[in-house]
Amino acid sequence: MADRKLARAEAEAEAEERDRRKRGRRWRRGSDPVEALGEGVMGLMMELLDARSVARCTAVSRAWYGVAADNRLWAPKCAELMAGKAHIPRLTMIRTASKLSTYSMAIMDGKRNRITKEDLCDHAWEYCFTIAAPEYWRNLDPSWKHTGPPMRRYFHQDGYHSAEPHDAVWGGHECEYTIMTSFVGDGKIRDHYVRINQWPPMKVSRKDDWSWELSNHLYRYNSIPDAEKKGCTGPLFPVW
Repeated sequence: MADRKLARAEAEAEAEERDRRKRGRRWRRGSDPVEALGEGVMGLMMELLDARSVARCTAVSRAWYGVAADNRLWAPKCAELMAGKAHIPRLTMIRTASKLSTYSMAIMDGKRNRITKEDLCDHAWEYCFTIAAPEYWRNLDPSWKHTGPPMRRYFHQDGYHSAEPHDAVWGGHECEYTIMTSFVGDGKIRDHYVRINQWPPMKVSRKDDWSWELSNHLYRYNSIPDAEKKGCTGPLFPVW
């Protein structure tokens, strides 16, 4: 009797060990978290990651890409990215683009220093003199004397450049602008600037809030924030 009980116990132990090994093999075969936890749980976990980490998840496998590239995951990340920005790129309005693509294009556009006619014409610009400008001109600048807001300038699609009607500096003279870009042999930009009439060229720079600055040693233009502008601003297609 005792031998039979011992044999039965050993048989049960062996069966339990076989089951444990089978479960281990099944877990190893399905060890991918997407398969083990499901897309819903993985999506909730990825919501806690930053955008860079989620973007890296798209390269793990097709299953991971399906979760990490979901529009529901990237829509709030796009909103977070664009919060507080001075200008929202027009290319973010492409309806057929995924939210992941929209996020990527917005990041690249925000780093773009090559200005286009659309960028110039879509914004109003604040204009002020620098300390290097002659005193006569600085005295006409209300922002220097703290007697009023900065002067404003406007770029137009026909190449015309204008100011407010009663601008003391403007004086009603005719102005045209040009955007000059030169390249080196490997396609990289060598020189890029905006020039008004034959006045000193203005170098182009970009700020962290995606606003623009045009400047030389005499004066400076700063684009006025317009993030709420209907249809957004800038070129519709990527310009690098």
